[in-house]
Parts: sequence; structure tokens; C-alpha cells
Amino acid sequence: MGFTSRILRDKLAVVGLIIVLSFFMLSLLTPYIAPYDPNVIDVENILEPPSSEHLFGTDDLGRDVFTRMLYGAGISLKVGFVAVGIAVLIGVILGAVAGYYGGWIDIIVMRFVDIMLCFPSFFLILAVIAFMEPSIFNIMAVIGLTSWMGITRLVRAEFLTLKERDFVLAEKAMGAGSPRIIFIHILPNAMAPVLVAATLGIASAVLVESALSFLGIGVQPPTPSWGNILTQGQSVLGIAWWLSFFPGMAILVTVLGYNLLGEGIRDAIDPRLKG
Repeated sequence: MGFTSRILRDKLAVVGLIIVLSFFMLSLLTPYIAPYDPNVIDVENILEPPSSEHLFGTDDLGRDVFTRMLYGAGISLKVGFVAVGIAVLIGVILGAVAGYYGGWIDIIVMRFVDIMLCFPSFFLILAVIAFMEPSIFNIMAVIGLTSWMGITRLVRAEFLTLKERDFVLAEKAMGAGSPRIIFIHILPNAMAPVLVAATLGIASAVLVESALSFLGIGVQPPTPSWGNILTQGQSVLGIAWWLSFFPGMAILVTVLGYNLLGEGIRDAIDPRLKG
């Protein structure tokens, strides 16, 4: 049974895939399906509850929450994909070098990984962001630069096993150089756990971005994100429940979708792990 077939037979993984694809399509189609401008203030419709005119109600400036949620989906996905891309790039390079060459290179890389893991990731991100201008680009970079350690360990472990395989020894005997062996022959065979880690990492990045925006040091208003919509809802929770409920549910469903898909990919790659 092939990889795709195993995923499609996993009902929870299919649910996760549907959720992920749904939010992805919504983010692409937002400019065409959003009923309002996300930043237009309407003082006549402040804190209106959900209705046929405003599906998710309005906020304390009269802006349509449904529209802002749609644009926020694009922000969250952009942060997730770019941050994980940075983490994967760093993690794969360091893990490949450490696992392939071993010796003092491996010792230096892994001790650096251990040092980075000593710091709680979220507080490390908070510390870095405190010295930088809050912006979506800085958020992407900081999340990516503080979340590569797990991928480094995964890739290193794969390289330690694969570099002793016959196909690698045969390439060395034929005079192939180290870069060719690393990137052409070993790395493609070591990417399966990275794919799982990257999928789960997107969920984590979305959660971190939402938390930072909720604290006011992430994506800055008037740019809409699920986190800063939640912040608006905090002060009016008793009279405008929709400002907290809808972005909270969006974060929950998105993170759940990526986690289900990641678990499904893991089980499809190695069915023995399914428990």
C-alpha cells in the first residue's frame, strides 16, 4: 500500500488534511470572498452581534470580524510556513553536517543544540522580540531561528544510520565527493521525519504567533491576525463574546488540523508507529 493510500485510509488524517486545505483555500480566496474591507471603521455598527449582515459580528471599531478573520488566516499561514521553512533549512544543514562528519563537528553542533534547548522557546522568543520592532517579518524570522533544534536532532540521527548503508559506501568507493553524497544520496532518504516535524511545526508556529499578537508584540494593528482580534475581545468579553470565540476556535481548529495531518503522515511513513 502506497504512502498516499495509507494517509487516505486514516480518517483522522483526512480530517486534518481537509482542515488544512480549507484554511489554505480561504487564505488564497480572501480578496475575492471577503465582504468588507478589513480596516474600514463603521461607528454606526460598533460591537454588533453576529447577523446575516455581519456573520461574525463587528469589533469595537465597527469592523467586520468575519472579514478580519479571513485576512488573519493568511497572516497565520504565512507565518507558519515561512518560520518552519527557516527552521527546516537550518536544522537540515546542521543535522546533516553533524551526522555525516561526526567527531568534533558533531560535538560542537550538538552542544550548541543542547544550549539552545536549555532556554524555554517561548521566553526566548519574547526576549528577542523585546529588542526588535514588532512586525510580521521579525516574527517569522524569530520563530524560525528558535525552533530548528528538534529537526537538527532528527536529521543527525537519520544520517548516523544512513551513512553506513551500502549505497553510500559504494558512492564513496566510486570517488563521489561529500557534498554529492550528503545532498543527493543521503538527504532525500532522511527527509521523512522532517516532513512530519515540519507539519507539526506549522501548528506550533501558528500558536506562537497568535500568543505573541495577543500579548501585543506580534502582528501589529490594524493588520488583522487571530491573536490581536482575541486581544480586542478580552476587554469586552462580557458584552461581545464573538470577538473571543471565533478567533479562538479558528486557532484551535487550525492547530488540530495540522497535528492530525502530521500524525497521519508519521503513521503512513512508518505504520509500525501507529498505536
